[in-house]
This record gives sequence, structure tokens and C-alpha cells, in this order.
Amino acid sequence: MPFEELTIRNVPIRPAHILAPMAGITDTVFRRFIKRLGGCGLIMTEFVSSEGMLRRNLKSERFLYYTEEERPISAQIFGADPAHLAEAARMIEDLGCDLIDLNLGCPAKKVVKCGGSGLLRDFPLLARIFREIRAAVTIPFTVKIRSGWSDEEIVAVPVAKLAEESGVEALAIHPRTRLQGFSGRARWEIIREIKQSVRIPVIGNGDVHQPEAARALFDETHCDAVMIGRAAPTNPWIFRQMADYFATGAYREPSDADRYQLIRTYYQMLAEEEIPGAIGKMKQFASWFTHGVRNGAELRRSVQSARETREVLTLVDEFFAGLEASAPSPQTPAPP
Repeated sequence: MPFEELTIRNVPIRPAHILAPMAGITDTVFRRFIKRLGGCGLIMTEFVSSEGMLRRNLKSERFLYYTEEERPISAQIFGADPAHLAEAARMIEDLGCDLIDLNLGCPAKKVVKCGGSGLLRDFPLLARIFREIRAAVTIPFTVKIRSGWSDEEIVAVPVAKLAEESGVEALAIHPRTRLQGFSGRARWEIIREIKQSVRIPVIGNGDVHQPEAARALFDETHCDAVMIGRAAPTNPWIFRQMADYFATGAYREPSDADRYQLIRTYYQMLAEEEIPGAIGKMKQFASWFTHGVRNGAELRRSVQSARETREVLTLVDEFFAGLEASAPSPQTPAPP
């Protein structure tokens, strides 16, 4: 069965479905929310600046907060100074995280200036970073990369080989270039090339928005795990749907009642835990979570105008109550 299980040294990932690190999204509330829906074997923190960690930046520390419910958990860091990255890695190990991951894939300009996919253009520096992080920690060390800087600089295979030689224990690949950003298609053939070139586990990422695409990714690349990024906020059920699809060949689409329960639960978690910027997150997620909801634009407009978390919860309750009341009644068969 595809993506049934993956073990990275001593960390079992069952099923081999991974929530990608996403800035502004994968905080502790969202991670637990996804975990409770089922079907996700590994979750990752938002990426954290190694420089921010060394300065004891409060935002960096908040990004790294997790609960036991979230295990196994991987913390992702970015930066360009080998010594600082190594020290940040030691700090993450001291926090008790199960794995540490190095971001070599972020295409954002402010990240590229000090790490991310910008490092794909500097192999000597990359080799030093790999060696120093590997020497600094005893927990499994993984990396996430892009295919290269541009179509003229596709370096995924040599980077994967360098990573393996340096003691990296698994590699995730988003097969778009830095210049592509998220446009165009993900070139899954690059994932296949990496899988054929290294012995460490290869995790495929990119253009997987439904279970059928995950199956196609496995068939085309034979990668060891699938990583879900942008599809998770719009369809948080995708992990469970993949598990069902691989086991039975079918999966269930969420009903309006499912969507109500999902939105209500997540918003309630944000409100109860007093997450900084909770009202902003509610507004951010409104457009994603209402994807496919009948008259969802109405709820999005209401949430965007709200000022308090309690107001948002009331708006959600009222919207779905109205949706249920306006649902067409089942047709009664005419008597014979």
C-alpha cells in the first residue's frame, strides 16, 4: 500500500503522510487540529530563523512550542551561518523535538537573502552547513529542497547526493525552482531521479491536492512519503482521505455538517488558547475552510468584518444554522 509507513532512523511515521512547514499556518493549534482529524504521520513547525533563536526572539520561541499530542514532530530552521545553524539545532534537540529539518526550499525574497533556496547556489557553504548540523545533534537530521534556482540551474540530484554523503537522513523535494515560486507544474520526474540516485528516504511534495494525485505521485516516483502543504488549509481532511483511499480505493467527501464541525472546532481552539493574532487567523482561514461550502462567500464577508473571536464563533453558528434551514427537503416519492 502506498505511503503506509516510513522510519527515519528511530522515528516511525505511520502513515507516511507529512504536514509541510508553512509560515503563518502550521502553529501548534493547526498542527493539533490536523493530527486529530487523522491520517497524518508527521507534523512540522513553521520554519524558524536560526538567528532569531540565538537572539531568544519571542516569536521564534513561540513557533517552536509544541505539545506531546503532536509527536512525532520535526522543527524546521533556516539560515546561512553554519555555526549559528548548528547552535540552533542543538537548542531544538534540547527542546525534545524528534527530528530537525533544514529549509533549502523557501522562495521568499527575505528568506533567500539569508538561507532557503538561495543556498542551492553555494555548494561549498551547503556542505559546511550539512556537516556542522550533523555534528551538532544526535536526533535525525533531514532537509527540504527545491529543484534548483532556475530551469538553467537544476541541482536537486547533486544536492541530494551531497546531503546523503554528509549524514542527512531523509530529503523532501518540492520540484519547482526558486524562480517558479508556486507557478507552473511540479516536475515529479525530478523526484523520481532523486529516488533513483540516493538510498536515504525521499519525500515527495508538490501538486498533491487530492488522494488520487498522491497515488499518481507514488506510481510515478516511488518516493517514500508524501508531504502536503497548500492543500491542507483548504482540505484538512486530505490526510485521512489518503489513508482511506489507499486502504479501500474510496474516500468520503465532507458534508456541510462536517465543515461546520471543522470550522467551529478550529476557531474554538484559537479562542480558548488565546493564540496571538487569533482573530487574524480566523479571517485568514475563513477563505480556505469555506472552500466548497454553499454560500461560503457570505460567511467569509461576515468573518472579515468581525472584531472579536466570540463574534466569529457566533457568526459561524448562525451561518450554518441558516444553511441547514435553507437546505432543500428530500423529495417524497409520489404514491403509486
